[in-house]
Amino acid sequence: MTTSTRTPHADSRQPQVLNAAARLFRTQGFDGTSVRNIAGSAGMLPGSLYCHFATKEALLIAVYIKGVEQISGAVLQAISGIADPWDRLQAACEAHLDAILRDDDYAQVVIRVRPSDVPDASERLIDLRNQYEALFAAIVNDLPLAASIDRRAFRLMLMGALNWSQTWFRPDGRSSPRSIARQFVALLRQGEEIVA
Repeated sequence: MTTSTRTPHADSRQPQVLNAAARLFRTQGFDGTSVRNIAGSAGMLPGSLYCHFATKEALLIAVYIKGVEQISGAVLQAISGIADPWDRLQAACEAHLDAILRDDDYAQVVIRVRPSDVPDASERLIDLRNQYEALFAAIVNDLPLAASIDRRAFRLMLMGALNWSQTWFRPDGRSSPRSIARQFVALLRQGEEIVA
């Protein structure tokens, strides 16, 4: 399957297409969104969309790339210059939650559209997620954890909890992304102290 984007023209409407696709993939899912829907939302004919993307899967991958870049950039900026491993983990969790809990179509697509939902693009989507999760793997590897702690399980549990928050978080609720991150990391630290 071809997943590459077409070469954009100088007057490219590719950003409009990406924004429309991200919004629709977020609200309607991959299967519930057609190329016709995306083209109409971007103000173009369906055939014109293929000047920018060869397939709907290629468009999803482009949306994923942008979403992963946004979340990764936020995390990298947040942890820059922080030496303490636990403080670095907390800053990474805060940045991750801030990115996925704000009203951003790209980040929501990364969290909501699972690679298994799109078999023809699943390998590339998994690769993109793995690249991002490698940031957290490096942060977790630096933590002073007891030898009995499985760092992979620790990271997967943390990522699962962080990502699941988008199902129950309310912007007008009592918890902010920052306070949620602090609570999660505090619980992990307490659990680690018990094991140690």
